[in-house]
This record gives sequence, C-alpha cells and structure tokens, in this order.
Amino acid sequence: MEQRYVLLKVACGLAGLTAALLGSSPLSAEEAPQRLARLGFVHPQSPSTATRGVTEFWDRLRELGWVENQNLIIETRWADGRVNRLPALMDEVIQRRVDVIVTWSTPAAVAAKKATSTIPIVDSAMADPIRSGLVESLARPGGNLTGLSRTEDEGLAGKWLQLLQEVVPQLSSVAVIEDPNYPTTRNLVRGLGAVAPKLALKLHFIDVRKQGALGSAFVHAARKAQGVLVLPGVLLSEHRREVTSLAAKHGLPTIYHMRDYVDAGGLMAYGPDFGAQWRRAADYVDKILKGAKPSELPIEQPTQYLLVVNLRTAKALGLTIPESILLRADEVIR
Repeated sequence: MEQRYVLLKVACGLAGLTAALLGSSPLSAEEAPQRLARLGFVHPQSPSTATRGVTEFWDRLRELGWVENQNLIIETRWADGRVNRLPALMDEVIQRRVDVIVTWSTPAAVAAKKATSTIPIVDSAMADPIRSGLVESLARPGGNLTGLSRTEDEGLAGKWLQLLQEVVPQLSSVAVIEDPNYPTTRNLVRGLGAVAPKLALKLHFIDVRKQGALGSAFVHAARKAQGVLVLPGVLLSEHRREVTSLAAKHGLPTIYHMRDYVDAGGLMAYGPDFGAQWRRAADYVDKILKGAKPSELPIEQPTQYLLVVNLRTAKALGLTIPESILLRADEVIR
C-alpha cells in the first residue's frame, strides 16, 4: 500500500492526489502558481526625470502577486527624453520575447504599435488614441494596444486659461509654450484658439523643438505676455526643472498640465492623476498576463484630476492665490 501511495503521488502530483483522496476539485487557475512572465518596460524619459506615478505601477503589480525575479522578469529601457530612440528600444525588448510591453505617452505608444502587431501593449497615458490612429475605438480597441488615455481637449485647455486668469489680476495675454512635434499639440492649439476669445485673452504661441530653445522662449514670453501655459510634450517634461527655473527668473506666473512641474518649483498645475493611471495600467497588465486580450479591454479615460498649487512660488512672484482656488486644490505646497 505504501509503495502504491508513493507511485501515485509521483505520477499524479501532490495537488491531484489530495483532490482524489479528499474528493475536492483541483486548484483553480487563479489559485495555481503563476507562470514566469516577461515584461518590457519602455519609458520616453530617464529614471531621474520620469514623471510621478511609475512607483505606483510597480507597487500595484506586487499587490497583484507579480514579483520581479520570482514570477516576473522585467526588461527596462529608458529613452532619456529622446523620442527618436523609442523605435530601437521597442525592438530591443521585443527581441527579449516579452509577453507584454508597458509604456507612457502617445509617442511611445506609436513606437510600440509600429514595432509589433502581436505583443500586447499597455500605455498609461495616451492622448487622443483614436485620432492618433492607435485604436479603432475606446470601448473596443481592436488590436494589440490598450490602457489609459489622457484628456487633452478644448475643455481642459479652457480650464488651464481660466485658472491662470483667476490667479493673475487683469490677465490679458498668455504665452503658450509648445513642442510642435508632440502628437496632440495641434489639437490643443486649435482648442485654445477657440476658447481664448471667450475669455478675452490674447495668445502668443512659442515653439520649442529642442532644449537649447527654452531660454529664448521665455525671453520672448516675458516680452509678450503676463502669464504662461506650458503644453504637454516629452521634451518639455524631461527638462521641467529648467522650465520652472526660467519661469521664476522672468517672473512669469505659469500653469502646467501635470503636478511634476509644481514639485519642481512651478506655480500651478491641473491635469489627470497619473499615479492613479499607472495603478490601473498594472491592473491591465495583470489581466493580460492571465489571458485577457488587449483588443477587448476598453481604454479608460481619466476619472481623477489634480489641482496643485505652490504657495512658495506664488509668494516669490508677488501673487496672492485666491481662497476659491485654495479650497478647490487637491494639494497646496506651503
């Protein structure tokens, strides 16, 4: 009997034997040990300048049971702010036979989509994925890419101008610093052009195509405007400390699209909570590694927005932030 028991144990495995003896069902797919998965993580920025939220992504993956070097191998690549490096980095992780590619921003999503039509892709912050040609629809993406979008439309553009108008007394002109190479810049410029007349504001659009142009951009802004709006863009975000420093140097009240600029000394920011979006991106990765198809995972739009104000910067600029804004702010840096 003992020999038969040992033979049966070896042949069937401990889980199957226990089920046979006790009359219980085998382990479910969720309870069974997860297979070793390989994740490609490609970010357009650098480790030191990556925008807030990446840590939340890794924390959420661990909460879901995915632990590096246990059941997850991570292939990480950074473009260091040079978008033209993204295609080569995508090819690198693909050659590592990854099960899923995770990235951030529209340029990175475009690079990933061009690199592969079969490996699942999760992007945590795509701007206008339909107009960018990344997906067929938000509800049913229809390909190998899914994830989270970031709303950059006329409504958000108007919100930026209104907030700046509340903070700067008798504001009449705003310099808009933009990266014309960023995919959604044209749409935002169109939206701002539609909203500005309604607010009695004159806009001055200033292109920044390389880091060396930042200094002259703010010199021009100081001559033409009483306040500044900095639009989304990998180049601008990568060099946000220089951007906020130049705004302070020229005494220009400036509003940004994400809180990272405020952490770097900027005056004010309003935009999606990218920490929350990175956590949701981890949920998507978990679903895909467990068999879900990206084509059937709806692309989610932002549901949480953050208004962050830096009172130290306001004081240095000689501004008093209205109580109405302080009451609405999600965070106030004092």
